[in-house]
Amino acid sequence: MFAIPLAWLQLKREKIRLLVALAGIGFAVILMFLQLGFQDALFDSAVTLHQNIEGDIFLVSPQSTSLIAMKSFPERRLYQSLGFAGVKSISPIYIGFGIWKNPYWQGLPTPQTRSILVLGTNPGDTLFSVPGVEENRSKIRLTDIVLFDSASRPEFGPIPEKLQSLSPSDPPIRTEVESRQIEIGGLFRLGASFGADGNLMTSDLTFHRIFPSRDPRQIDIGVIKLEPGADLYTSLERFKNLPGERRIDPKKQDNREDFVIGDVRVMSKAAFIAFEMNYWKDSTAIGFIFTLGTAIGFIVGTVIVYQILYTDVADHLAEYATLKAMGYKNRYLLSVVFQEAIILSVMGYIPGYVLCIGLYHLTRNATSLPLAMTLSRGIFVLCLTILMCVISGTIAVRKVQQADPADIF
Repeated sequence: MFAIPLAWLQLKREKIRLLVALAGIGFAVILMFLQLGFQDALFDSAVTLHQNIEGDIFLVSPQSTSLIAMKSFPERRLYQSLGFAGVKSISPIYIGFGIWKNPYWQGLPTPQTRSILVLGTNPGDTLFSVPGVEENRSKIRLTDIVLFDSASRPEFGPIPEKLQSLSPSDPPIRTEVESRQIEIGGLFRLGASFGADGNLMTSDLTFHRIFPSRDPRQIDIGVIKLEPGADLYTSLERFKNLPGERRIDPKKQDNREDFVIGDVRVMSKAAFIAFEMNYWKDSTAIGFIFTLGTAIGFIVGTVIVYQILYTDVADHLAEYATLKAMGYKNRYLLSVVFQEAIILSVMGYIPGYVLCIGLYHLTRNATSLPLAMTLSRGIFVLCLTILMCVISGTIAVRKVQQADPADIF
């Protein structure tokens, strides 16, 4: 009962030092939260589209590496899947990046242009579980009508605000994509990602009007829906009978959900999501950079806490020696230092956690990335903070073990 008050009394005796320690720990907590938050936002935003496509089996080109680097493959490969039992329907998706002209650039010296991701689909297919798509799907049946992602970055212009304020007598919002005039027919909400700052959705016909050089017989993603009750693995096994030689990747030779047949790669939805996630994790430096930033925050916090605890122990070395002379064992004195470390970690974590919620909100509004505090991340950073302070305490306690009453008195 005595040890906890002693640890706290020692810490609060030097209030300035305590505040500096809490500020340092709070900074390390914020740094770790931001790095982990950015990394999770990257992965979450990268697979938002994949998660919201209603399909069971996906076909892509084996040369495709991610959504921002898709290669086309023949549409006939998708139609070949209709010959397999259990297949309910098929849907092609066309993907392209076009140059968008901000329709509200007036007053600026030059028109504002920006690359935007364009998704082309058959408007008769129920394909996306994204807010706004189903309600506005009938609008893109008309030529040169597109749906605009209301969660796109603001550099594309105040399209959502302007569209929602239109009266029936007002002219529609028109602009250009790839130098072709299009009309904004409605809104959906998908969200920006590290690969695309904004998104458009339109019909396959309008897509090929925007990208006239694209071969309409070549698609980027083939989506296959299975009949209710159809077994996924049995259906995937049937797809191994597609025309073409099966190429076996040694890393995936036992993977039942991801394989290549000729010029098409067959994947389950889980494998399709993993395909995108693995690109950002393994093929780019971004994941490594955020992990390194988290490690740097951990190291910085460890050094700061060590300096504080070491100085505190050095200042109270005579008191520790006196306790030893009174019969207290090293184990008790070491527990006091560890309790100081735990108190510092919890007290430094709380303001860092609160500030990060505000920083997440600020960053989310500025970047349109899905950045939010999660329970798992909060617990993980708390564990890192406690570990950081315990490691510092472990190094600092060596000074306590050196406290010899004979030397001091």
